[in-house]
Amino acid sequence: METTQNVGDSSPRGARVGVVRESNAGERRVALVPKIIPALLKQGVEVVVEAGAGLGALIPDEAYVAAGATIGDPWSAEVVVKVAPPSDAEVAKLSGGQTLIGFLAPRNAENQIAALKSAGVQAFAVEAIPRISRAQVMDALSSQANVAGYKAVLLAASESTRFFPMLTTAAGTVKPATVLVLGVGVAGLQALATAKRLGGRTTGYDVRPEVADQVRSVGAQWLDLGIDAAGEGGYARELTEEEKAKQQQALEDAIKGFDVVITTALVPGRPAPRLVTAAAVEGMKPGSVIVDLAGETGGNCELTEPGQTVVKHGVTIASPLNLPATMPEHASELYSKNIAALLELMLVDGKVAPDFEDQVLADSCVTREVN
Repeated sequence: METTQNVGDSSPRGARVGVVRESNAGERRVALVPKIIPALLKQGVEVVVEAGAGLGALIPDEAYVAAGATIGDPWSAEVVVKVAPPSDAEVAKLSGGQTLIGFLAPRNAENQIAALKSAGVQAFAVEAIPRISRAQVMDALSSQANVAGYKAVLLAASESTRFFPMLTTAAGTVKPATVLVLGVGVAGLQALATAKRLGGRTTGYDVRPEVADQVRSVGAQWLDLGIDAAGEGGYARELTEEEKAKQQQALEDAIKGFDVVITTALVPGRPAPRLVTAAAVEGMKPGSVIVDLAGETGGNCELTEPGQTVVKHGVTIASPLNLPATMPEHASELYSKNIAALLELMLVDGKVAPDFEDQVLADSCVTREVN
């Protein structure tokens, strides 16, 4: 049975937006939080939320009702918003003419794009939103990468046997931890900034030398290995074999001098580049820590076991999966703002009417009916 407020409102309503309860194991985020809903209602949109959708992020159903939403079946709504890519069972709940917005893994070999197309669903993948200035507010990859970069440092500090900051005590002075971040995108920059706030001495490395100024802007040093592999859309391209060999040897030598190494390097649609070899791990001081954020695509460290924390050669190697889900309150709040901004772009008078002349909508739409 559905419950809602504003029963006496007889004004014409626009599209219904359905907020589903995530089914993936460990996924605690929700696609929309209550504070976003009033702005959607003002656009003439109705919001229906699946019972318990916000519980993982500690948001009760009552909070959604108080914000003006309905508790009911979100899968029948014109627009369905979610976080994780849909499962087979979830795709089966969708039908032709509906619109789905969420992470859809369009560059992964295994995804549901073909199934969504077959079902006649118009789908928008938030990963495919172009990284242009006006789309920053919709950039869910960046908002969630910020969460991951922050949490990675806290995980490293927790696993480390050493202090991060320099401490001067009656018993003597403790040197600050040295922290190397490999891959300086959004997650990497946040990791550098967080490690700096904790008192670590930070260094950043990336195959895109143009990000050196960004590294320095958060108080870190730049590790220059003389490699330039800038690619399209702000991502790195895959290295040549010669570049890989040069980078591997230089990194092996550099990594041995750090207490903490955090890796975030990804190449869209390809396995994560191997940056930390077994030899580099063996050369690190016992008690050092590696946090590998690329585990979902194989890992940046040769000894990484995705989803596990292991100790090899006295070095702790952690490869957490879906770190943003471990901070579901703020991760959901940030993601909600991304989704609301994208919805605003595709709604006209409360109705779903995406203008595919718009680069943001054209690039992020992975399935649609072409008239």
